[in-house]
Amino acid sequence: MSVLSRRNLLRGQWHRSSAIRPPWSIDEAQFIDGCTRCHACVDACETQVLIVKGEGFPEIDFQRAECTFCGRCVAACPEPVFTSIQNQPWQRKAVMSTTCLTLQNVACRSCQDVCEPNAIKFKLRLGGIAQPELDRDSCTGCGSCISSCPVQAITTSESDKDNVGK
Repeated sequence: MSVLSRRNLLRGQWHRSSAIRPPWSIDEAQFIDGCTRCHACVDACETQVLIVKGEGFPEIDFQRAECTFCGRCVAACPEPVFTSIQNQPWQRKAVMSTTCLTLQNVACRSCQDVCEPNAIKFKLRLGGIAQPELDRDSCTGCGSCISSCPVQAITTSESDKDNVGK
């Protein structure tokens, strides 16, 4: 759970950031306070899923690519804004919204096709289109399913809220 950054508080920015920080990042307020915006992590990213946006801090853009959890961002960073790559990278999991084509009775399995950990499967329904089911234990939150979705019905989140494939 992120907390308001002191920097943002003093600037009068009371909202919490919706940015997805790199894997193994420390909590949002400490990350913002400790990151010097040198962009070494962005330059080191093998899939170029890390971008610079907003105030110049690195964040994930799953519309560009997926995260392979290579750890290069952590290794490249000179500041103590990451935990050990021996830890779990994050708690993010895929979240499918009700705009999913299969929930609208249109056959689509693009997310399943790109999901390497096979966390997304489609359960057959009698007389209907197979429905997506997410195995939360298998989902790494890598984001590969996000850019493959033709209707942008998939995001990632650190909570179970509104997850179709619970």
